Amino acid sequence: MKLRDGIAVTSTEFGGVLLDQRAGTYWQLNEAGTVVVTAIAEGHGPRTAVERLVAAFDVDQARAEADVADLTRQLVEAKMATP
Repeated sequence: MKLRDGIAVTSTEFGGVLLDQRAGTYWQLNEAGTVVVTAIAEGHGPRTAVERLVAAFDVDQARAEADVADLTRQLVEAKMATP
């Protein structure tokens, strides 16, 4: 998975923001979403995102996998990322 060109990730006090610089639209992300999107932006796959979620939050492996799968699906559907 890869973020599309023109997509920027910025951390904020409350999580992060994913900005589509071409369209001028954005997604506000909670802290967990920011962890996932940052991993993807760094070129890592879903496995690394899951590992980071499990390490950073009180969440089990299965829940982290489901959350990563859901967020990555939404990013692809919104055309902010490619599979």
